Amino acid sequence: MSSRREFDIAFVGLKPGIHEFEYSVTDKFFENYQQADVRNSRAQVKLSLDKKNGFMLLKFEIGGTVEVNCDRCGSTSLPWTLFDEFNIVVKLVENPEEMNGQEEDPDVYYISRGESHLHVADWIYEFIVLSMPMRRMCAEEEAGKQPYCNQEALEMLRKMDTEETHTDNPIWKGLDKFKDLGN
Repeated sequence: MSSRREFDIAFVGLKPGIHEFEYSVTDKFFENYQQADVRNSRAQVKLSLDKKNGFMLLKFEIGGTVEVNCDRCGSTSLPWTLFDEFNIVVKLVENPEEMNGQEEDPDVYYISRGESHLHVADWIYEFIVLSMPMRRMCAEEEAGKQPYCNQEALEMLRKMDTEETHTDNPIWKGLDKFKDLGN
């Protein structure tokens, strides 16, 4: 079975009701999305699909761990725990392109009544990425104490923080006289 087809659900053959699917997401999955800063992925996705007449309710439960780049020290092996839930409503309509263009709710998606498969890989990718914060680093009190921390980078940051960064640049000298004008 190809890696792309493993994320296709043939919903036409499913009876109305709840159906459970589980996916293991490894580094190979991220190759399709050219996601370079996620490594050693051991993510699990539990998908609950509740099939109704004319629509489906999908609940994605994201769990597991990945390694990402640390935004503080640049370490390439910061472990990150994934834990989140996302819901999507998929509606079957005659004109899905038009409906998707008009829909303002990002949690509602339209597909054609003639479709027989639901491709969930893009949603899984999106939800894993959304499970991680934009700024990725260990807690302030843990910085430098973890084996994956880049000690050289942290030392340079400490030096830069303690050094006086104010230099007397002649370009700004004339602006001092305007400091107290607003008061």
